[in-house]
Amino acid sequence: MPDAPPILSNTPGSFPWSVLHDRHPALIAKVRAGLPYPPDHQRALDDLATEITDAIGPLPADAHDRPTWTDRSRGYLGERWYDVPFLWAESYFYRKLLDAVGYFAAGPWHGVDPFEPFKSAELASPELAADLAALDGLAALPAGEQDAALLAASLWGNRADLGFQLSARGGDGAARELVADDGARLWALLADTAPGTVCIVADNAARELVPDLVLAAHLLDTGRASAVTVHVKPYPYYVSDATTADLLAALRRLAGATGRAAAIGDRLWQATVDGSLSVRAHGFSCAPWSYHRMPADLAAEFAAASVTIMKGDLNYRRLVGDQAWQATTPFDEVTSYFPGPVAALRTLKCDVVTGVAGDVLARLDATGEDWRTSGTHALVQVR
Repeated sequence: MPDAPPILSNTPGSFPWSVLHDRHPALIAKVRAGLPYPPDHQRALDDLATEITDAIGPLPADAHDRPTWTDRSRGYLGERWYDVPFLWAESYFYRKLLDAVGYFAAGPWHGVDPFEPFKSAELASPELAADLAALDGLAALPAGEQDAALLAASLWGNRADLGFQLSARGGDGAARELVADDGARLWALLADTAPGTVCIVADNAARELVPDLVLAAHLLDTGRASAVTVHVKPYPYYVSDATTADLLAALRRLAGATGRAAAIGDRLWQATVDGSLSVRAHGFSCAPWSYHRMPADLAAEFAAASVTIMKGDLNYRRLVGDQAWQATTPFDEVTSYFPGPVAALRTLKCDVVTGVAGDVLARLDATGEDWRTSGTHALVQVR
């Protein structure tokens, strides 16, 4: 990998430190309150809350993927959570959280998503209802404005991150700014490579996934894509990351709406039936590594795509490497290893960022604001 130090969490007051110190304990409490877990699960959640203040422990001996995580944990077990790479620590926390609530264990709680109550509430929210109603005016816009509106909806939908909401300050009305805008390059790339398969690597469920699916329908309807593959997580991962169940819930929400939203839902439902919209849940999507380590079959899929669209912070960190880059480091440079054309659509909610022009960086840094982590700034980058 290119030379930049990995992000750690051992600087008190830093963003990674706040995630481990504040967000993870708050999430454990939120999960505990979200479903009526029995006493043994409650005790396991208590144990996890204690462990994350101390040293990293192994998975239980009977965990189905213990050998995999034993290999992934080499050199980290017994260390403080704050002293290992931030991306790895976050990923392992979520794996241990699933263990605490019995997600993988045989029994009545097997396969029960601990984050489902939050996702369902967001699907039923008045904010999402307003988003869907706004689609009725889309057809009246010129083609270029439709493109821009749907790309912006997918981009800023990335603010709908339930983990971010645990520690966010301010709301959707906060000022918004693009720190890098390759939107025109993205549409040109889609035109130049059409018709082909577009991969959308999804981030969050519910209010972010819905506009991602609307964008997918638009790519199919305008001939920018002959097929769209949506990559989701094979199991619940990070508090709001989309799974196949979340994608189906989003399709039902669209199809059960009225007006243009319902028509898009029906379109996508049929596209799934006929294969022009497909779903992929590769195991590597829940690995604690960047895409530099992706397996050959996944690399082949991305290489064959006309473009891969990476949504959100986690996918951005995995795309460029969760490292302390200088913000002016060229995006093309840090993604040069990626096996095909790639685009990033991301609202900034963590420290990692590349490809920012020097004058833009100086202006943003001079404000004294936490522009990298506040969710008020975003980027569209293409290579």
